[in-house]
Amino acid sequence: MADPKGFLNHGREVAKSRPVDVRLKDWNEVYVPGSLLPIIGKQAGRCMDCGIPFCHNGCPLGNLIPEWNDYAYRGDWTAASERLHATNNFPEFTGRLCPAPCEAACVLGINQPPVTIKNVEVSIIDTAWETGDVAPQAPERLSGKTVAVIGSGPAGLAAAQQLTRAGHTVAVYERADRIGGLLRYGIPEFKMEKRHINRRIEQMRAEGTRFRTGIEIGVDLKATDLRKRYDAVVIAAGSTTARDLPVPGRELTGVYQAMEYLPLSNKVQEGDYVTAPVSAEGKHVVVIGGGDTGADCVGTAHRQGAASVTQLEIMPRPGDERNAVAQPWPTFPMLYKVTSAHEEGGERVYSVNTTHFEGDEDGNVQWLHLVEVEFVDGKLTQRPGTERKIPAQLVTLAMGFTGTDRENGLVDQFALDLDERGNIARDADFQTNVPGVFVAGDAGRGQSLIVWAIAEGRSAARGVDRFLTGASELPAPIRPTDRALMV
Repeated sequence: MADPKGFLNHGREVAKSRPVDVRLKDWNEVYVPGSLLPIIGKQAGRCMDCGIPFCHNGCPLGNLIPEWNDYAYRGDWTAASERLHATNNFPEFTGRLCPAPCEAACVLGINQPPVTIKNVEVSIIDTAWETGDVAPQAPERLSGKTVAVIGSGPAGLAAAQQLTRAGHTVAVYERADRIGGLLRYGIPEFKMEKRHINRRIEQMRAEGTRFRTGIEIGVDLKATDLRKRYDAVVIAAGSTTARDLPVPGRELTGVYQAMEYLPLSNKVQEGDYVTAPVSAEGKHVVVIGGGDTGADCVGTAHRQGAASVTQLEIMPRPGDERNAVAQPWPTFPMLYKVTSAHEEGGERVYSVNTTHFEGDEDGNVQWLHLVEVEFVDGKLTQRPGTERKIPAQLVTLAMGFTGTDRENGLVDQFALDLDERGNIARDADFQTNVPGVFVAGDAGRGQSLIVWAIAEGRSAARGVDRFLTGASELPAPIRPTDRALMV
């Protein structure tokens, strides 16, 4: 245990954010650089090193949280980095983007604010990069086996790195022009600067992983041809089919899917555009969907100079505290969350449903019509007399995703089976119905968290390694019982 009285002597402190009026002028990460290191030792010292560390179960990666908390408390950053990387290939991603189910499962959180696990994690990895503790780990020998990984999001990258380190020759195929998947073009710069992706890619290149951008499997290269070239294939193409809103006026100019809108601002930061082809500047913006993607749209619209931003959610407003009956500790509770984007302004409206859009004579959206809804006998029902309209010159649909892309032919060309939810079916080793073809991440699991993507990428890599060699030295996959607990 780091500090036996740490949780008694120190309260919870988190990273400091830059002032709103300052950070809205740029696209840099919202947090004050270096604000964590002066406090992180005390925060790590709040960890009680529980006899049963429920934070392990809360994290799909099984991170060894009490161990690296102890090292961080003692200032042994090298050992902390080693323990952190033992279960997580990319802690700089999770430390910035994960909603931290580990903190929801922290034993201290039963009656006190939980340990700031995410902040400790990101402090360890940022320090490790600065001190040179993160270095390429090239395999000692090659197996002579080849693996293709389709998709370069966190699941694909984790699988590729594990398989490369096991000695296999791995090529990652990405249909976009840059590596990173949704990390690159779905996550705004203010949540994670893309330099973090770039240096990981360079590490992986040095280890031997090969990257092929601008190639869509199923379109530019037939899936069957890919299967002939490689001894095994890992599909980590994500769950990219966005849920649509089939209401009158959907065809109006100015109504976009979130993933049509968000990548454009990222491309501005990459230098591809001077200004985004679709911008919120001077417009009344409405974001439909109350999740993280919706919050990303809110923060992006603020930085583009929107006249107003309104975020709509069909469900009721979540509570401020855990419901001990419906969502008991240590499950991950659905709570009212204020992200950095929400701190920057805008209005959030709950329990409303969009009925239709109204446009001008040129076909541009101008108004969004909505109605209040409530649950009656378990069904969502409109409340009579609550119809109204709000100005909407740019609308983004951030209502989640329904499955992997079926239009590019990848699923049909491989002749893959799907499960009842429309995801690619797989067995306990993450292998599909096609021998040698595996699936990891959202393509097999459905839309989920970044920690699940990395965990599944690692587990799928072990299944591939066993398929290619008959055994595996890679870490054991997540147990089915754990999957049930961590949904």
